[in-house]
Amino acid sequence: MSGSRQQGFAAPFALVTGFGLLFALGTLAAALHAWFSPTVVLAAAAAVVTVLSFVAEPLAAIPLGVVGWLTAVGFSHPPYGQLRFAGPFAGRSAIVMAACALAGGGLGLLLRRSADGHILKGVGTDAGLPGASPAPGQNGYGPAAGGRPVPERGSVLAKAAYAVGARRALTGVLVAAAGLPLLTLLLALARPHLSLTDDLLIYLVAVVALAVIGGFWPAVLGAASASLLLNWFFTPPLHTFTIGKPDNLLALLLFVTVAMLVSSVVHLAANRAGQAARSREEARLLLTLAQTVLGGADTPAAVLDHLVATLGGQAELLEHVGGNWIRIAASGGEPDQAAPATRVDVRTDLALEVSGQPAPIAAGLLAGFAAQAAAALDRERLRTQAAQAEALAEGNRMRTALLAAVSHDLRTPLASIKASVSSLRQTDVTWTESDQQVLLATIEENADRLDGLIGNLLDMSRLHTGSLQPFLRPITVDEVAPVALRGLDAPAGLRIEVPDGMAMVLADPGLLERVLANLFSNALDHSPPAMPPALQARRLGDTVVIEVADHGPGVPDRLKARIFEPFQRFDDKKVGVGLGLAVAKGFTEAMGGAIVAADTPGGGLTVRITLPVATAGAESMQGAGS
Repeated sequence: MSGSRQQGFAAPFALVTGFGLLFALGTLAAALHAWFSPTVVLAAAAAVVTVLSFVAEPLAAIPLGVVGWLTAVGFSHPPYGQLRFAGPFAGRSAIVMAACALAGGGLGLLLRRSADGHILKGVGTDAGLPGASPAPGQNGYGPAAGGRPVPERGSVLAKAAYAVGARRALTGVLVAAAGLPLLTLLLALARPHLSLTDDLLIYLVAVVALAVIGGFWPAVLGAASASLLLNWFFTPPLHTFTIGKPDNLLALLLFVTVAMLVSSVVHLAANRAGQAARSREEARLLLTLAQTVLGGADTPAAVLDHLVATLGGQAELLEHVGGNWIRIAASGGEPDQAAPATRVDVRTDLALEVSGQPAPIAAGLLAGFAAQAAAALDRERLRTQAAQAEALAEGNRMRTALLAAVSHDLRTPLASIKASVSSLRQTDVTWTESDQQVLLATIEENADRLDGLIGNLLDMSRLHTGSLQPFLRPITVDEVAPVALRGLDAPAGLRIEVPDGMAMVLADPGLLERVLANLFSNALDHSPPAMPPALQARRLGDTVVIEVADHGPGVPDRLKARIFEPFQRFDDKKVGVGLGLAVAKGFTEAMGGAIVAADTPGGGLTVRITLPVATAGAESMQGAGS
């Protein structure tokens, strides 16, 4: 059972201790032969009963008072060992023992309740499973902490049943009520063949059986009933409660003491078994929780969902922010404000509150769930902060690369345009018509290059911010490819090979044009004049494969994936920001396609695009225009 303040010293220990002290007191009084007056014996027995009733559970005061009265009556004066229930001394002893038991038990209970009133109640250390009685823990919560009352303790019957449960305790009481009279009848019939020692041992076995069946308190009831039955039916003079021989009284007292001791051992064994079962169940639940967290459900909501799915009720994780408790995760629906709630403080600013569970939750188990929820919250926030830091780092890298591009790749065409315009405006130089055409061609070429660079930068910005929304519709490759060649250097050198009757693809025409333009520009930059690049298209199942192949130096296998990253250039002879292939990859994937790099047979690089085939009933996917 729980060692709570309010319940006091456990009855198995208190009764065994009290019976042993009272038995020693009676033996000492009988051995000293009237050295102790009846008043001294009564006072000593009353002191033992009062002290143990004060420190023990309230129910233990009753058997302590009865045995104390028997000790005072049987060993107060010679002849020792003879019970004299009649007479003034027996009456006074009964009144004194009843008063001591009631005063000690009541005062102890009152003081323990008063002490518990100054402590905020928590969860019970042995709660959590059916049949276990909750007890207050060390965490402070209740109406003062959470605004809702804590759960009440179990019923009196459940507490009295201890480790075996109320049903088994009731079964033990019924077995004692029916079995002991039947056993007495059988032993009475066999009286000629059995001695008092045999009767004592048989009743002792019956009491042990009651302890196994119903727990401690049915065994106490059985021991008391068995001692009375032995006294009435088997201890001379028969059919009276007077004991003629002191050794018979000694035998009865030893019987009650041994019965209590054995019942206590059986009870403690059952209690330890119940604690082991609860600990095993708690360990299983905590292991399942750890496996859930390690399996990927590493969020406060997932931890609370597991708690509710395992133990029922509702659960909330609260955080103290700005003087108020804010709910940051919950499971099981809205809690009933009128229902009792249990709240455990993980730290000063974080608390877990549960309510509506069919059985109280053990303190260790609830603390484990609270710690896991708090750790999951911390990890979730760390992941968010890491993602934000990564986004900031990526933005910083993008800005740094953009600054480098502006400082070099954008300034180069601007410088050429500026020089050509300045030359044309010089009044002290006479330019021939052919010179003017060259300068104007330089201006146009660098303006086109500048336009392409700025276009790629803007496209990359749209991809980076996630504002790109393609407008997909069926379109043919040979319809978009010629448009993508406009504005490129030496576009006539690039071959477009699309078979007749090629299936239409589902794509955004504007985005596909930008993809092909970037691929054409990259292929023209790296192909020698004698071996121009080519575009080839073919159908492969439900997709159309578009390949743009050049015959340049190619790209090593280890770098093929990196060429699609922003600001990556592997040829220092060429100018550019290094965004063309990155933009092509982003646009292709936005349209639901895929893009990869491969080697061109005979040398060079082939960029392969895969797009879905447009079905006959394909409809446009409405989005923002590209």
